[in-house]
Amino acid sequence: MTKTIRVNVTSVANAKAVRKEKRNGRDVIIVPSATLPDDIVMNGSLGPILYPADEIKKSFKGLERTPAPLGHPTINGKFVSASDPEGINIGHIGAWNENVRQEGGRVLLDKVIDVEVANRSAGGKAVLAAIEAGGPIHTSTGLLCTLEAVNDASSKHKHVARSMIFDHDAILLNEQGAASPEKGVGMLVNSSGQEEEIEVVNSTLVEEADREIDWAGTRLVEALRRRESIGTWDRIKAALLEAVGLSERATPTNTMKDDDMDQVQFDALSKKVDALSEAMKPDALATAIGNAITTAIRPLVDANATAVANAKATEDAEHAGLVEKVVKANLLDEATAKATPLNTLRALAPKTVPGKAAPLNAAVGKTAEGGGFKLPAGDKKE
Repeated sequence: MTKTIRVNVTSVANAKAVRKEKRNGRDVIIVPSATLPDDIVMNGSLGPILYPADEIKKSFKGLERTPAPLGHPTINGKFVSASDPEGINIGHIGAWNENVRQEGGRVLLDKVIDVEVANRSAGGKAVLAAIEAGGPIHTSTGLLCTLEAVNDASSKHKHVARSMIFDHDAILLNEQGAASPEKGVGMLVNSSGQEEEIEVVNSTLVEEADREIDWAGTRLVEALRRRESIGTWDRIKAALLEAVGLSERATPTNTMKDDDMDQVQFDALSKKVDALSEAMKPDALATAIGNAITTAIRPLVDANATAVANAKATEDAEHAGLVEKVVKANLLDEATAKATPLNTLRALAPKTVPGKAAPLNAAVGKTAEGGGFKLPAGDKKE
């Protein structure tokens, strides 16, 4: 038995590789992005789903020239196709997907944004501002597929995704994880014009979530380094000078004449000269410099370690709370929930709120006569 579902796969675009071009005399911004690695297994409300490489290969080109709306367009709490006339009115910001290809075992594509069109709407302006700021930009691929149940109890996945039909790849701002309406799911569907409820599965590519965490951590470290850079160098400089006997501290002026120096003073001075000469030997100097640098940067290392520990404690507490929620909502068993990454649990959190599934309508697969959604050939609802 097969079941038709909609999947929203959230990932992070490569904001650092953004480029600008002129096309037909118009300014465009191009944002590289990626989705669906080969044979990826992603969790969802229906359990782990395998997206086979051969199924992705058969369908990924369907993303070429699809819309790149701001968010997944919805009408009255129901998903609609980004190519539906009302879906276009809701989500269009002058962006589309092109240059869709497979490289390195994953689907790569470019989002092209017409700057003039984007500036006509508040949402478009917000996207341009987010790109200019250089932060992580989430994208989310909306597709329809049929699920094939896996009866092998030892399998790590419960379903296999087949017959994928890509509708769009959206740009997400101010959304946590894959977007899903509070009420219902769906794209208002079928070829007879009747509404049909289709379940939505929200999934996040964990490796992309890790990239976002890495980006945030890197920015934190850079900020700490900038804040401490001046003070750190001052400490290192002072320690180095102290180590080689060239301290910048003020020293008393010696007004004693040479003739007035007694033997005791001469011997004391000789010892200082001998000590300095010994310190200036290569091995001793290297040791002194190493010790000085270690001492000087220790406060920065300790402060960074404390910040990392505090951040981990906060994330662990949030993870434990989300585990309790998804287990209580029967989305995952406790062992699976505890092993699920934090960003994935965040994406599942909205599912813990009771809601009624709603219909789904896809512009893909429309027929000239009916105008509704048409399932891929060979797939029948049972």
